[in-house]
Amino acid sequence: MATALHVRGVVLPEDEVRDLWLVGDRVSLTPVAGAETISEGGFVLPGLVDAHCHIGIAPGGTPVASVPQAKALALIDRDAGVLALRDAGSPMPYAVLDGDPEVPRLARAGRHVAPPRRYLPEIGVEVPADQVVAEVTRQAAAGTGWVKLVGDWIDRDRGDLAPAWDEATLTAAVAAAHAAGARITAHCFEESSVATLVRAGIDCVEHGTGLSTDLVDEMARRGTALVPTMINIETFGHIAARAEAKFPGYAKHMLALRDRFPDVVRAAYEAGVPVFVGSDAGGGISHGLAAQEMLRLHAAGMSASDVLAAGSWRARDWLGFPGLVEGGWADLVVYAEDPRRDLRALLAPRRIVLRGRVIV
Repeated sequence: MATALHVRGVVLPEDEVRDLWLVGDRVSLTPVAGAETISEGGFVLPGLVDAHCHIGIAPGGTPVASVPQAKALALIDRDAGVLALRDAGSPMPYAVLDGDPEVPRLARAGRHVAPPRRYLPEIGVEVPADQVVAEVTRQAAAGTGWVKLVGDWIDRDRGDLAPAWDEATLTAAVAAAHAAGARITAHCFEESSVATLVRAGIDCVEHGTGLSTDLVDEMARRGTALVPTMINIETFGHIAARAEAKFPGYAKHMLALRDRFPDVVRAAYEAGVPVFVGSDAGGGISHGLAAQEMLRLHAAGMSASDVLAAGSWRARDWLGFPGLVEGGWADLVVYAEDPRRDLRALLAPRRIVLRGRVIV
């Protein structure tokens, strides 16, 4: 049995024909005698990243029934070339998967911190304003460096989207996560919650349909990341249709947010906001769609090279996952065609290696 694996091809982002030796779970740039060549030619990328998914939420929107079910969902992403996942909130703990050699690298939040009776049933920890800081602190310990906040949701009394809590509470939640040593992100559809959270210093915005031009500039200045989940936003038409009879104002608002969203994403990108790929897989969105999300980001105005960075090497660096450098992690995907010329190449990985183990 070979003591190491050998890969040769055009390595991105350096755009150089290079040789990589995979020794266990590490990359070496020094030749290893007896290494088995598993791929020659093509284009080599650090493993793809889905920076917004939920392997703890089963299809249909309920918590997964077991750790094996969560693992099975993660393997769908892995087999599409996604070798790192940021789980943006899970209703069940699955820390046992953190080091599972078959599972993509994991960065995860604990449970969503949500307002009472105003979020998806069974998914979040629902707390009133006076308990938000304490719950954020608890969830910071439950995750691996991330906290997930529900910034807004439908308020049935108002008949429209509204912030989950008052401005002071949202601001205190951000401070509490940082005090606990975690980064914090938030589900944000409407306009006022995202403005409050960005100005409070939140690390990332999920969705961000309510972003304004001024707020995009503020995000760029602060380095606040955006994970647009454009696949998710495409479902707003279905949500609006179901709500129209009872909540017409909410339905109209959701459609308006959907229709303006490609322009929002393009404005954020052009302003210099760090944009990352996230499909929002889990519940109503299938796993394994990160490449489809990348195609949507490109259609919204991002260059192919920046889309690749947002879904591979730059996203890995953002999550603290080393790339294809000396001593880096042995996670890579090989494509027969150059994805910079046509991102559809991402739909057909030729070789997938995770943690130094050949998957495909």
